[in-house]
Amino acid sequence: MADPLVTDKINISSPRTKIDFPTIFGLIVAFSLIGSALVFGGSVGSFFNIPAAFIVIGGTIAVTSIGYTSHDLGKAWAIIRSSLFYKVRDPNALATALLDIAVLAKKKGILTISQQEETLKKDPYVAYAMRYITDGFSVDDILQILTHDMDALIDRHKVGAGIIRRASEIAPAMGLIGTLVGLVQMLSQLNDPASIGPAMAVALLTTFYGAILGTVILAPMAAKLERNAAHDVMMKDLILSASVSIVKTESPRKLETVLNATLPPDAKINYFK
Repeated sequence: MADPLVTDKINISSPRTKIDFPTIFGLIVAFSLIGSALVFGGSVGSFFNIPAAFIVIGGTIAVTSIGYTSHDLGKAWAIIRSSLFYKVRDPNALATALLDIAVLAKKKGILTISQQEETLKKDPYVAYAMRYITDGFSVDDILQILTHDMDALIDRHKVGAGIIRRASEIAPAMGLIGTLVGLVQMLSQLNDPASIGPAMAVALLTTFYGAILGTVILAPMAAKLERNAAHDVMMKDLILSASVSIVKTESPRKLETVLNATLPPDAKINYFK
């Protein structure tokens, strides 16, 4: 590697859209195991009941929507999609790029960063933060703006994960409600043996559907969204620390120490070898 103190090149990479294969794999395996149990039991058709599905799925959506605004719920599809397809940055590569920028600014001045505009555009948020630096914003202004952006990001992720987490709690409860409905129907029609079977099916299958929807699908999805949120916040925290350091014209070696304090152990950098 060339001495970073004598190079003007900034190596920055664009965030990559990554398919969350572990989530897809986990769902496929879970449903395969459940499906295999149904097939080997020889009664697959008896596990399909439209009224039970309506109670669990429709009830979960309806009850979840009570606690959120229409604006939040309008993002439901984007929230679900983001758990499978999300943009990811390599924290090690991002920290290295931020140090490239800091070294360049230290050598040739902050305004030199504006000459790297096309390179910086590969990562929109880095370009966004650097624009405030080259426009002459003060440390306090940059700290306030980027901190506000980070807080807004945290709030968006909390709402997104909160919707899915809440739905994962409601789904089993709707299964229990369906079970009670089925039991009441069954007990009220004991004089009609033909009605006992359908009522019992609704009673048991709503619990089954609620457990699958809440435990197999929604709860892991909420956990994945929370993990992705923590990753995004860490990336913005790196950019915030670098932006403040560059405006203060601090030593890039000090910035390396600050960034390594934020990075996970397996992503720490050794920039100044």
